[in-house]
Amino acid sequence: MNDKIRVLFMGTPEFSVPCFEALIKSGYDVVGAVTQPDKPKGRGHKLIPTPVKACAAEHGIEVFQPETLKNEALKPVLERTEPDIIIVVAYGKILPEYILSFPRLGCINVHASLLPRYRGAGPIQWSVINGESVTGVTTMYMERGLDTGDMIFKKETPIGENETAGELHDRLSLMGAELLIKTVEEIINGTAPREKQDDSLSCYAPMIDKETGHIDWSKPKNEILNLIRGVNPWPMSYSNYCGEPMKIISAHAGGNADGAEGEIILADKNGITVVCGGKESVVITEIQMKGGKRMHVASYLNGHTIEAGTVLE
Repeated sequence: MNDKIRVLFMGTPEFSVPCFEALIKSGYDVVGAVTQPDKPKGRGHKLIPTPVKACAAEHGIEVFQPETLKNEALKPVLERTEPDIIIVVAYGKILPEYILSFPRLGCINVHASLLPRYRGAGPIQWSVINGESVTGVTTMYMERGLDTGDMIFKKETPIGENETAGELHDRLSLMGAELLIKTVEEIINGTAPREKQDDSLSCYAPMIDKETGHIDWSKPKNEILNLIRGVNPWPMSYSNYCGEPMKIISAHAGGNADGAEGEIILADKNGITVVCGGKESVVITEIQMKGGKRMHVASYLNGHTIEAGTVLE
């Protein structure tokens, strides 16, 4: 019976929530949720609970928010909750050995890539930035390495031609929840497969930061368009227009173009046409200027000008 299996959940962002809710709805005895400490947000620096903490509160599940996992800081929680299995979905820290070795059924992770490809903190964004046509989710047994444990199940999905990292994130989070329930059932039944990762096929997906979104206009248009999709909704791609950052929300491929790389050759209701590598162009259709709102270029040009001949940096 599911209600006899004691599950400790470890996760933090929105991506974790569908997996957390799927475990609850499947009738497992979820004995607690471990999540990152609340962080201040906004101008008032108000402490905002993590999405997993908010979900746990809705279901009356006890929450633990250790500042660190070092020095066996989570040991009292493990001894009190006595989990049979620990499920980890985007918790945000590498688990020490004392946690990995505690539950009798192991620590299971849901990772948003087809391992061993895109190990690390930014698999969804980098799969889009790198122009992959297919990605997916993988469940695995955790070990001390970074996303190096034996794989259990994989499920793949195509990446849409115009799909953003945010849209892909939402799809993969739901796929991950479905795959997790299948994984836990098979582990309990003793029928879960176990496949070692081939390290020679691995690649790393580092954490995304604001600078990741800075557009290099010497790149070909497809690489620029992939970057724009891959850092949407955060941190968003950007270029500097007359010394001020201009976030680029959406764009599409233009035709051949003459001019310096980064040069604006046309700005009208159809968008801002910018020269890129290979004498091609990208047409920017939605922007956000510093201190302003997101706007379609046509709307922005109703009250502002974008000068042709200006070079984006």
